[in-house]
Amino acid sequence: MSLLYGAFQVVRAAGDAVAQLQWYATPSSQSSPGTANLSIDDDQQQQPLSWFNVGIASLLLAINIALSVWLRLGMSKSLIVSTVRCISQLTVLGMVLNQLFLTENPVYIFSMVLGLGMLAAFEVTYWRSKHRFPGMFAGAFVAITGSAVGMALFGNALSLNTHPAYTAQKFIPTVGMLFGANLIGVSIGVNAVMSSLDTHRDRIESALCYGASRWETMKPVVVASLKSALVPSISNMSACGLLSIPGLMAGWSLSGANVLVASRYQMVVMIMLTASTALSTTLAVIFCASVLINGTPVLRLDLLTANKPKQAASVSGASRSSSRMTLLRAGRRPKSDLYLSRNPSCVAVASTTTSSSTATIRSHSGVRLISAAAAGR
Repeated sequence: MSLLYGAFQVVRAAGDAVAQLQWYATPSSQSSPGTANLSIDDDQQQQPLSWFNVGIASLLLAINIALSVWLRLGMSKSLIVSTVRCISQLTVLGMVLNQLFLTENPVYIFSMVLGLGMLAAFEVTYWRSKHRFPGMFAGAFVAITGSAVGMALFGNALSLNTHPAYTAQKFIPTVGMLFGANLIGVSIGVNAVMSSLDTHRDRIESALCYGASRWETMKPVVVASLKSALVPSISNMSACGLLSIPGLMAGWSLSGANVLVASRYQMVVMIMLTASTALSTTLAVIFCASVLINGTPVLRLDLLTANKPKQAASVSGASRSSSRMTLLRAGRRPKSDLYLSRNPSCVAVASTTTSSSTATIRSHSGVRLISAAAAGR
């Protein structure tokens, strides 16, 4: 009881201290209505940041470099390169946007949007993914750009009260945020599809041997990949405003805008981010699974190309292992790995019909029909 009474006295004292605080702005800070309730002079509040301030903030990266050197993480070089890349990219972006915001020409606006979409697709195809396949860049570009532009036009016209909807001052930042969210979702989803097909290739090929359709084989992989890709965006939206202050709302608050108006803008943007991520990830995941399981249907893991040389051996090893397993299911003795490496078009699945002398052979290079005399076999 004494402990509870002491805790009650502490809470009561803290409540009295909070009640004595000044919660309203002083008359000197009420000269600019709609601004945040900050007791800071206008000269200090509107003082622009210089490169010196950026340099001071960059000194904090010494903590990361020290940890990398101490624990031998080997990330010092990549950290420095990422920092230089971030500063240079933001500098160029600021210079371009400074000129782009002065115009309302839709040709310039959508040209920049298409450029950002191509950069996002390139990032997904060659940097964020361990492997790539033919048409991956085009599929990622359509999924990311299409969903981002559609959601931005819809949100600006109906939710953000922007007319015309492609006004550069609101359209470009909105599309940029959607591109970032779509890039993360598509990267996770596509990598999950390729990893799942490689891990469960024996089960998938067995299902194809027993007559499973293309969608029946793809659906479990698509569902599992979408779940793993959409979890970050949903978790981010659920924690928004409770565990973290989002970037848009924080930026508006730092610039002195009305915090309540900034919160409404942030609500609209978060909903747009979640919806755009779901749409782009769904398109990219279905496209990836459709390429790697073609219309025959045949599992085409041989289409995967490693983005890094160290991963090439694992890809070829996966193809040889898959061929050995399918030969075993066909009742044939598998050849050695040396033979399989020299004969990449080896038989993957073989099924002989009893009513005719035609054998249907499914391989990674397609489906072929081989006629052989039934007698003597």
